[in-house]
Amino acid sequence: MKNILVPVGTTESGINNLKYALNLASLNGGKVFLISVYEDESKIKDIANVNEFWINEKRQQLKDVMNGVNSEGVEIFTQSIKGNPFEEIKKISKKENIDLIVLSPQSIEIDDKVYLGTTTAKILKQTEIPLLIVPNGFLFRKFDSILFAFKNGHFKKENVLEPLKYMKKTFDSKINLLHVITPEATEESNIIDAELSSLKSSLTTTKNATTFQGVLEHFQSHNPDMLCVVRRKRGFFKKLWEKNLILKRDFHTSKPLLVLSGIQDK
Repeated sequence: MKNILVPVGTTESGINNLKYALNLASLNGGKVFLISVYEDESKIKDIANVNEFWINEKRQQLKDVMNGVNSEGVEIFTQSIKGNPFEEIKKISKKENIDLIVLSPQSIEIDDKVYLGTTTAKILKQTEIPLLIVPNGFLFRKFDSILFAFKNGHFKKENVLEPLKYMKKTFDSKINLLHVITPEATEESNIIDAELSSLKSSLTTTKNATTFQGVLEHFQSHNPDMLCVVRRKRGFFKKLWEKNLILKRDFHTSKPLLVLSGIQDK
């Protein structure tokens, strides 16, 4: 967690996410990259200097976010960037070797019926960088317990569990595993890697139609300080690929959601 990226949607959510990122970075001498991305509007007719307007607007927004936090002791890099927000996030993540992206459930749009909005959803779907989705106004605190829900306990991709290891080491967190066995489960998916098993404080096995439903069934009984899932198209975020957002009636959590970098299902 040395390099943390905070893309700014609204100023309010930007301040909240930057505070969170600064707290994480301060624990291990990490750096924070604060960015605001605007798209090229030069093709819009009859609007003079529209790009200059957005440049000034985004620069001021970054200043407002910076003025809303105490950044003492943490190195912050700020940048307003012209381009496609999702492509630019991928570019800067690769360039700066980003370990974690901190986001709000709804980065721009505010809808009481929606838990995960379209902007955050697109970032989740278009990047393999681990994400930490922080509820608006959620104050940084120690993660005493983390519920890690998964249906496949075998990881072919390297370093998938690094963010979880970091949380356990830094906060002495109890990692409670929730293994959801779905109808399409294979022998391989029912194997729990030794690396993951070594992290666990407890293991709950449940049978459900989807990982999503398994979390719905067991979340309240565990009452974790953080929920952790793996980014897989046919895993926890199956509904996200169907709808491009997640409604609160389907699922929502008032706790931070850590999304690990999983394998992009074909």
